[in-house]
Amino acid sequence: MKLIIAAIKPFKLEEVREALTSIGVRGMMVTEIKGFGSQSGHTEIYRGAEYAVNFVPKIKLEIVVTSDMAEQVVETIVKTAKTDKIGDGKVFVLDVASATRVRTGETDADAI
Repeated sequence: MKLIIAAIKPFKLEEVREALTSIGVRGMMVTEIKGFGSQSGHTEIYRGAEYAVNFVPKIKLEIVVTSDMAEQVVETIVKTAKTDKIGDGKVFVLDVASATRVRTGETDADAI
């Protein structure tokens, strides 16, 4: 099993969710986060005053899938979240040692 963590632009969430659902992803965790990468924040002007925005709002997706499905999930996220502008996000893939469904006690692939 693989844990896929993706940081994407907030306005892309619904489009990415629909694309993942269409390829068979049955669940995900979504968190509103702030961060910065190569864009290192930016400056904005509000009511005539300039101020620095050091952390940019993002959405973090956490998805656990079977190992054979991981590559397709990553490709779908990248294709759907891409805007060709700086700050499109990142995708990380990690190994998952085990998973357990709390309600039924099912484990590993049966739990996801």
